[in-house]
Amino acid sequence: MESATVALEEEHPPEANRSSRVEAQFLGMLLFIISEVMLFGSFFTAYFFLRVVAKDPWPAPGTDIPKLVAGINTAILVSSSLTMHWATISARNGNRRAMQAGLVTTFLLGLTFLTVQINEYVHLGFAPHDSAQGTIFYSLTGLHGAHVFVGLNLLLYSTIRAFRGHFSPKEHRGVEVPGIYWHFVDIMWIVVYTTVYIL
Repeated sequence: MESATVALEEEHPPEANRSSRVEAQFLGMLLFIISEVMLFGSFFTAYFFLRVVAKDPWPAPGTDIPKLVAGINTAILVSSSLTMHWATISARNGNRRAMQAGLVTTFLLGLTFLTVQINEYVHLGFAPHDSAQGTIFYSLTGLHGAHVFVGLNLLLYSTIRAFRGHFSPKEHRGVEVPGIYWHFVDIMWIVVYTTVYIL
């Protein structure tokens, strides 16, 4: 009997140790965000090398970056962070209608931001291959735009689940975890906007 128990333990490894302080979903999202910060950091390194070490003008001579449009777009994205927070708080408090409204509003604001950014690309007048400045501009803003697209998909999934009644005051990680990602996207845009459009 004892040998059978030992053999069974050898076939099936013990269950992984889980920390009671941090849930797996939150830890996974935080680790993912850390890796994304490093990815953005590599592009910012190229940007600062161009401006500080090479002392090249920004933007490239003969090109213009629409600061006003980007500023309005920034206000739209920051507003979406507020509505995402509203949705998360509403989910915790069991306010289903407010949670749904917050998620829908966040999704629409994010979609507006991405649409404006694509429209900006169409009317910029320069391409990524025209200059090193153009390459870095499109790389940083395009990388962020890709993250917004991923965030919109997460929000859409959460919104569908919210309207199907999947969340409760005790079980709302499906709102909180995408919310963490969305706040990261918003904060990263503020850094990109300040660096690329303002400095």
